[in-house]
Amino acid sequence: MTEQAGPGSIDHAFTGERRGGAGDPTYAGALSFMRRRYGKDVAGCDLVIWGVPFDLAVTNRPGARFGPQAIRRASAIFDGDPQYPSGLDPFAHLTALDYGDCLLPRGDLPGCARAIEREAAGILASGAHLVTLGGDHFVTLPLLRAHVARHGPLALIQFDAHQDTWDDGVGAIGHGSFVLEAVREGLIDIERSIQIGIRTVAPRDGGVAILDAYTVHDLGVARTLARIRERVGEGPAYLTFDIDALDPAFAPGTGTPVSGGLSSEQALRLVWGLRDLDIRGMDLVEVSPPYDHADITAIAGSTLVQHHIQALAVKKTR
Repeated sequence: MTEQAGPGSIDHAFTGERRGGAGDPTYAGALSFMRRRYGKDVAGCDLVIWGVPFDLAVTNRPGARFGPQAIRRASAIFDGDPQYPSGLDPFAHLTALDYGDCLLPRGDLPGCARAIEREAAGILASGAHLVTLGGDHFVTLPLLRAHVARHGPLALIQFDAHQDTWDDGVGAIGHGSFVLEAVREGLIDIERSIQIGIRTVAPRDGGVAILDAYTVHDLGVARTLARIRERVGEGPAYLTFDIDALDPAFAPGTGTPVSGGLSSEQALRLVWGLRDLDIRGMDLVEVSPPYDHADITAIAGSTLVQHHIQALAVKKTR
């Protein structure tokens, strides 16, 4: 007889159902994101969590290929409990699985971009909401291509220290140029797109509105949210969160840290405050565990994803 998953079970990532919390000890068991069951059959799923361990487009410190592992590990503390601030077990309302990681062709950078886009498109074809764990910020470009193919042009809501509008040439593979390339390809609705937390200067902005870090600090969370909502409106959007939007005090484990950024509290309240917007997909990128301390950055990243998932669950209860 096979033991059934339940409150006293372990390795929920292999034995659990797609709904409901897990009972694994926080310090043990197979690590998926929030102990979701691993699987490749996404039929009927509301939510799919997926890793893209790619960091070959960085301009400074590498290591984000290990980001999906670290974020999953940090998420183990959340399983099986009602979550703050919603008070819900999100998986009582969402059918979800962890799809594992994207298989990337080594040594073939254009092939990596195609593999990310192709696999994302396959997941999205099921109707599931896709949350991607990066990886460096280049991965957002093929993700946008896949999402736009399904939903049409999307507003981009980007939390970041950098504008990522550097011109590395048409078709370039770089984590600092993906926004400019997305603008060139017509993937994003420029008039509704916004970047939050910026504290570097690029030669161009691509037409995307900017709320720099000092402005966010001066405005506070409530007025920053009002600015974002005003810009994005009621149309569909895509949320990308570069962990370096946080100050290095809250996220040291990243490739291009910049002082003066958001606190974890500000970032979490902002992501939670976006829950009424029509967000069609999300990614969390640039967690680089080799530069992390005590999983500070991975914990912040996993909590940001957890807040977004809570927002999806709240919508399902309405």
